[in-house]
Amino acid sequence: VQLQASGGGSVQAGGSLRLSCAASGRAFTSYGAGWFRQAPGKEREFVASITRSVGTTYYADSVKGRFTISRDNAKNTVYLQMNSLTTEDTAVYYCAARPPGRAVYDYWGQGTLVTVSS
Repeated sequence: VQLQASGGGSVQAGGSLRLSCAASGRAFTSYGAGWFRQAPGKEREFVASITRSVGTTYYADSVKGRFTISRDNAKNTVYLQMNSLTTEDTAVYYCAARPPGRAVYDYWGQGTLVTVSS
């Protein structure tokens, strides 16, 4: 599975962005997917995830109520809708895929930069 993240950019605080993660390979529909981020000088952190079939979602407390993860299996794409952005959301965002039966994310996209200005 190869992942291509896109949709990053610069936005003012309070604005919105939608990130996309396009995956290659038919097996992606059976994979869990997630978004992570890494801010300058900080470690990478979990943002949101979605299961492969039922589409159950999980969120970090810092983004709950503002971000929404979704997936379109027909398009092999996972999205992250980000609303009410703050400067604390500035980071490189990575999408990742977790194969069935695996507890870790084995596949990672290249990252897309989100910059939120005050």
